[in-house]
Amino acid sequence: MPGPLAGLTVLDLTRILSGPFCTMLLADFGADVIKIEQPEVGDPARGNGPFLTTDADGNQVAATGQGPGAFSSYFMSINRNKRSVAIDLTKPKGAALLLDLVGRADVLVENFRPGTMEKFGLGYETLQACNPRLVMASISGFGQSGPYASRPALDVIVQGMGGMLSITGEPGRGPVRPGASIGDITAALFTTVAIQGALLEREKSNKGQYIDISMLDCQVAIMENAFTRYFTLGEIPERIGTRHPSSTPFQAFKTADGHLVVAIMGGSTEMWPLFCAGIEHPELIDDERYQSGWGRTQNYDELIPIIEEALLQQTNEYWVELLSGMGIPVGPVQNIAEVAQDPQVNERGMFVEIDHPTLGPVRFAGNPIKLSRTPTVTSSSPPDLGEHSVEVLVQQLGLTNTQVAELVADGIVS
Repeated sequence: MPGPLAGLTVLDLTRILSGPFCTMLLADFGADVIKIEQPEVGDPARGNGPFLTTDADGNQVAATGQGPGAFSSYFMSINRNKRSVAIDLTKPKGAALLLDLVGRADVLVENFRPGTMEKFGLGYETLQACNPRLVMASISGFGQSGPYASRPALDVIVQGMGGMLSITGEPGRGPVRPGASIGDITAALFTTVAIQGALLEREKSNKGQYIDISMLDCQVAIMENAFTRYFTLGEIPERIGTRHPSSTPFQAFKTADGHLVVAIMGGSTEMWPLFCAGIEHPELIDDERYQSGWGRTQNYDELIPIIEEALLQQTNEYWVELLSGMGIPVGPVQNIAEVAQDPQVNERGMFVEIDHPTLGPVRFAGNPIKLSRTPTVTSSSPPDLGEHSVEVLVQQLGLTNTQVAELVADGIVS
C-alpha cells in the first residue's frame, strides 16, 4: 500500500537537522519530497562528518574528510526518500522556477533565518498568491516575531535559553547538553504535526495556511512539568541527575556490571512493596517515611543509599528478570552498540537498510510510527546534489531537456 501522504508534493528548502528531519518523516509517509538546494554547495549538512567511502574492494570505510567519493553519514541519516533539485534562488530565474514548482505543490518547508525567503522574493504572500492551497511551514530559532526573531540559533542555543540545560546534569555541577539534539528534533516533530493538521483542515476549507515554528517555543512546550512546578509552587527546578523531581525510586542505579534504570511512579501503591521484597529489604515496606512516592522523595537521602547498596549485589540481567517479572518498570542503561543488537528494537524494525548506489547497503535508524494499512516506506537512498534536477523539471514543469540545459548553462540549475 502507498503511504498515507502518497500523492502530496513537498518542496523542501530546509538545511542541517530540524527541517530535513521533518521532511524525511513526510517522505516516509509517502509524500514526494523535492529537496531544493543551492548549486555546488547544497545543504551544509553534506559537509558534516563522519564521512563514508569505499576501498579498492568496494568495502565501506571511513573517509578522512569531504571529497570525491566521500558521503556524509550525517546528511544521509536524515535525507532518505527525497529527490534533489539544485536551483539558485538568489537569481530571478531561479526564484521563478521555484514559483512554478509551488504552483504544483501541497507543502513547502523552510528553515532559513526570518526574512530570507522575502529577500528571495518568495515570502508567504507571494507563494499564497501563486497557490492558495499551499501549506507553508517555517522553522527558525525564535519564530517570525518577537525581539529575538532575527537572531541566529542552533540546537544548543535554544536548549540553553529554553531551560533544558538548567535542569540537565548532576547537582552542584554545570549544565550538560543531552546526548540528542532535542532542540532540532522537537521542532521537527511539532512541524510535522502542524503540517498534517493544516492538510486535514484544508480538506474542509480548500485553503492552505502559514505555520510559524520556533525552536525556543518547542523547548518551552516540552518543559511542561518544570514550568508547572514553577507556576504552582514558585519552585525553580535544578539539576538532579537521572532522578525524578517527585517520584522515588525513579533513576539510574549502578549494578554489579553496569547501570540500571528503575522507575516507580509516585501514585503506585502496589509496586513499592514488591520492589522492597525484590531487593531483600522488606523492613522498608511498612516504614511510614516511604509509604508514598512523595514521601520517599522527601526522605531521599536516607533511602537511596539502601537501594544503591542492594542493587550493587547483582547484575543488570538478574535485576531486569526479577523486577520486570514483578511488573516493575526496569531496564538496563545500554550503549548504542547494545541498542543496535537489542531484540525488541530489531523486532520492531527500527533499523532500516538502504542500498546506496556507491556505498552499497547502509543502515539507519528507522521510523517509529506503525500504521496498519499504509505503513511508512524506505524506498530510496539520500540523493546526490542535483541528482533529480532534470527529472523533476521535466516531470513537474514540462520543460524540455534543451530548456533545462539552458538553465544549467546559465548557472540557474545544476
